[in-house]
Amino acid sequence: MTFRDETTRRDDLVAVARIVRTRGRRGEVVAEMLTDFPDRFAELERLIAIMPGGEARRLELEESWFHQGRLILKFAGYDSIERAEELVGCELAVTEAECVPLGEGEFYEWQLEGCRVETVAGDQLGRVRAVWQTGGTPNLIVDDERRPGRDYLIPLAEEICVEIDTRRKLIRVDAPEGLLDL
Repeated sequence: MTFRDETTRRDDLVAVARIVRTRGRRGEVVAEMLTDFPDRFAELERLIAIMPGGEARRLELEESWFHQGRLILKFAGYDSIERAEELVGCELAVTEAECVPLGEGEFYEWQLEGCRVETVAGDQLGRVRAVWQTGGTPNLIVDDERRPGRDYLIPLAEEICVEIDTRRKLIRVDAPEGLLDL
């Protein structure tokens, strides 16, 4: 089934898993999780599959469970290995409205991407291109508006990112001396 829901735009989708291979003979698939909330699959009834070619399909989730640390999914209408092979390589998504709510001061990476970044003095730095996870404090990769092809690496720390307003797509930074010169 092709995705033709006019109320949901493609850029309103958030990937939560990627199907990596089939499993068993009943059409089950193994998925790599792209979410920090693995328990959410027990509550989901449907997902949107974004196929490698860009087509989107709504899938009804019949079952989900973990086996040896891997996420196993079974979708309605996919009852054989051959049928399930159609899903290998697709990303599984939910709408932004279906995302797990976060606490005060917590943000999803996709909420930060595209945000304008400016200093507390009002100097425009650029836009967040990505969030770089380093194992410690995450860093914002900000495309430098004044120097195309260059970027800023700004730690996503409360002392530096003093205001984050995802509704206005704005992050204000109070950068320590020298940080923006690197």
